Amino acid sequence: MDAPTEMRQRADLRDYLAAERTLLAWIRTGLALMGFGFVVARFGLFLQQLRLIDHAPSAPSYGVSLWFGTALIAVGVVVNLSSAWRHVRLVRELDQGETACSRSLTQSVVTALFLALVGLAMAIYLVTVRGSANLHSENSEETAMALATNKGIIDKPSTHSVEQTVEKLKNILQSKGVTLFALVDHSGEAEKVGIKMRPTRLLIFGSPKAGTPLMLAAPSSAIDLPLKILIWEDDRGKVWVSYNSPDYLKERHGLPQELLQNIAVVETLAAKAGE
Repeated sequence: MDAPTEMRQRADLRDYLAAERTLLAWIRTGLALMGFGFVVARFGLFLQQLRLIDHAPSAPSYGVSLWFGTALIAVGVVVNLSSAWRHVRLVRELDQGETACSRSLTQSVVTALFLALVGLAMAIYLVTVRGSANLHSENSEETAMALATNKGIIDKPSTHSVEQTVEKLKNILQSKGVTLFALVDHSGEAEKVGIKMRPTRLLIFGSPKAGTPLMLAAPSSAIDLPLKILIWEDDRGKVWVSYNSPDYLKERHGLPQELLQNIAVVETLAAKAGE
């Protein structure tokens, strides 16, 4: 009566080899998850380094990639441990001659669902990062094109001659208590050496009270200070009042926004001189 129990024997060698192949497949899956998780975790740092190389004004946080990567590494560890435990249990069953017609699909299904969710979340994340990067790139290109077009110089027409515009500007500066440091007559100097040049005057003016805070905040701004207004006549006899754009100077030297008003006054002066 005990024959069926006594005749029960260990499983065939092919069953053990199949179980070992399954274990190795799960180990490869776990290692792939951990390796990919490390890459994802470092992806945020990679993006930050790229922004630093491109001299981006501000670097947004890319901490989400760290959490994605850490989650993938953790799941890889769990998969390896779980597969080892399942393999040990299966081998014991095979040693006892037990045949399991069906195995639990929980580990496979859970792993597949988790990877699908992580993949979807990463796709959304990458699209968001790309959109933000493209917007920043477009804004940078527009700014660069604008600066390249006018080189930071604003030209306003004058309804007077060069001499009259110069005198009008000098009077305006004097009435506002702004110091005129120099008046350079480029065309007059050219005439002294026998070169013909249309009327061109450069006025250099400013106030230590307004200029000093700018130079303290950005020492390089001293190369463009004091403020300058160029009054000149073109080939058609049209008179222009030209000056450096305050926004251009702000971007060039990284001036604080609250100090922009210290140089924005040049726009008002140029407009009044040309009226």
